[in-house]
Amino acid sequence: MARIVVDAMGSDDFPKPDVEGSVKAAREYGVEIILVGDESKIKPVLDSQNPGRLPIRIVHAPEMLTMEDKGEALTFKARHGQSSMAVGMDLVKKGEADAFVTAGNTGAGMVTALFRLGRIRGVDRPALAPIFPTATGSCVVLDIGVNPDCTPENLIQFAIMGSIYAEKVRGVKNPKVGLISNGEEEGKGNELVRAATPLFKNSKLNYYGNVEGKEVIGGKVDVAVTDGFTGNVMLKTSEAIGKLILDEIKIKIKNGGPLTMLGGLLVKPALTSLKSLLDPSVQGAAVLLGVNGLVLIGHGRSDATAIQSAIRLARNAAESKVLDAMKTAIEESLKK
Repeated sequence: MARIVVDAMGSDDFPKPDVEGSVKAAREYGVEIILVGDESKIKPVLDSQNPGRLPIRIVHAPEMLTMEDKGEALTFKARHGQSSMAVGMDLVKKGEADAFVTAGNTGAGMVTALFRLGRIRGVDRPALAPIFPTATGSCVVLDIGVNPDCTPENLIQFAIMGSIYAEKVRGVKNPKVGLISNGEEEGKGNELVRAATPLFKNSKLNYYGNVEGKEVIGGKVDVAVTDGFTGNVMLKTSEAIGKLILDEIKIKIKNGGPLTMLGGLLVKPALTSLKSLLDPSVQGAAVLLGVNGLVLIGHGRSDATAIQSAIRLARNAAESKVLDAMKTAIEESLKK
């Protein structure tokens, strides 16, 4: 049984979505849940969910990290504090849990993971890797915000980690890896992309070449690699476009008269499927690759469904032994 730590103080509306999603996950996925945070706030919500004999327990953490924690204050709390993130990651480090899930501050999650878990040997920087929906299934995109400025060496490390993740967790055999650029042809792209290209071509990766956004969404590659600045813009733009499409469809149906509304009823199953495809809560979280432990970070606005989905993803990552495979692959890359 996978043991998943959930930061009960993570979401914007903590601890309700965090606890409710955890209870749903324990019921559906057969995982052990460890809720970390202020016990006085967590316990009433947990009791209201009638958990019965589900394997859920609370570990008290007297502090929490917020969006206001930055710079030296964040570093001090990440290194020495007893926040829900710190206490939860310590459980993973001590082997008392298999993965940590939070919907808290991404920067705080990354900094705390670096201090509490450390990096995998051979990895300079961790990368946040969400799953993008595509025309043929899905694509792992990294980095999407942790590292706005990268070196070519960072990108090849991202690619190795993303490839292992796609294979072990997503079940993709020999995943195709693309380098995000402003043109498909070799030689296109900024200085970073052009400098990284030889590293990708000489690697053991199944390197596809340069990809534009349309190739990523079109399903041409299974892993798409970029710096955190570009990746973050790409992620937020994609989410905004998805929301715009759904909102506009609803408005057009509502204002289109009786026949249009009737047509809307007929296509409702298709629209429901489309919403599921574009809804970030279906994946729930992005995995932070490169730290020496499984850490998954979701949206601050996560609801119970998103938390439940994040726990499912954490369980799959733990059971696939993706961390061990990643360590091995990075070690092999260091021998070149």
